Amino acid sequence: MTDTLKLSQARRGDRGVIVQVGARSHHQDDAVELERRLLELGFVEGAHVELLHEGLFGHDPIAMKVDDMRVALRRHEAESLVFRRDAA
Repeated sequence: MTDTLKLSQARRGDRGVIVQVGARSHHQDDAVELERRLLELGFVEGAHVELLHEGLFGHDPIAMKVDDMRVALRRHEAESLVFRRDAA
């Protein structure tokens, strides 16, 4: 069984590898633009991610380590990223 989940569901300390970028079924302009922005930030399939920090209220925004970079995202933006969690 693979342990995949949306990046928006991750909690501090979770690590893994991006397996899907963008909602494959959506072709709306906003979804396409968000997918483009995420790719430009380094959220590409195969990138290693780690959730470093969560905001105080509602755990939003989240700070991620993406390979060697640090990026902050809102949870609704992270909703379109799927990752496979590393085995503990």
